[in-house]
Amino acid sequence: MYRILIIAVFISMMFAAGQSTADTKVQGVEVDYRDGGVIMKGYFAFDENIKGKRPGVLVVHEWWGHNEYARKRARMLAEIGYAALSVDMYGDGKQAMHPDDAGKFSSELMKNFDVAKARFMAAMDFLKKQPAVDPARIAAIGYCFGGGVVLNMARQGADLKGVASFHGGLKAVQPATAGKVRAKVLVLHGADDKMITPEQIEAFKQEMKAAGADFKFISYPGAMHSFTNPDADAYGKKFNLPLAYNADADEKSWKELKKFLKRIF
Repeated sequence: MYRILIIAVFISMMFAAGQSTADTKVQGVEVDYRDGGVIMKGYFAFDENIKGKRPGVLVVHEWWGHNEYARKRARMLAEIGYAALSVDMYGDGKQAMHPDDAGKFSSELMKNFDVAKARFMAAMDFLKKQPAVDPARIAAIGYCFGGGVVLNMARQGADLKGVASFHGGLKAVQPATAGKVRAKVLVLHGADDKMITPEQIEAFKQEMKAAGADFKFISYPGAMHSFTNPDADAYGKKFNLPLAYNADADEKSWKELKKFLKRIF
């Protein structure tokens, strides 16, 4: 009897810590939600074997758009005890097949960040309404373009427990002001990222300090832009871009995310 009780407590603790067990049963479903007249096509992942509500995490895609990579990350979050929504920032599930289109789609949103903010908030509202989600415990993570989105949402005071950026853009749409950043901030950066300048890094750190933000900046030696995406090598070769997958930095950055989510929740 005592052995059964100990095992039950252990499993409960694992879920509370955001750890997976052999009994996970992750479900991933395509979902539609709206921002005004625009239909957004997302992907919701959760472990149906976990009873009750759990923290929710928004996953914001790279500049390529909402694709299988973003969905994979949502499933990985579900496997460790969270409910995750891979969002659609471009609308109607639009994806870019070429860097020229990706740059156009992403830059249009960043230049008109009110639209990006509205789409992000529509996704967050949708996530909060899911029966499996605790609406008081929401975080957001983003990759490349998506990293820039979540950092800018934090700058604008979004009601998030935390945001994490993987090889994301650091430029501010509107610089944070003192006391404005409510979310805890984690930046996971490739030290050899040729798309982010040392000046941008220093400016970001100074901005966060001046705003009084709770932030952590980790730089991985040898890692280039898009270091978490196994498809980065193929993209880099095909389009002659400074992109590369780094398995070591990918593994270490995911571990940092898990610690971060455990802390903020």
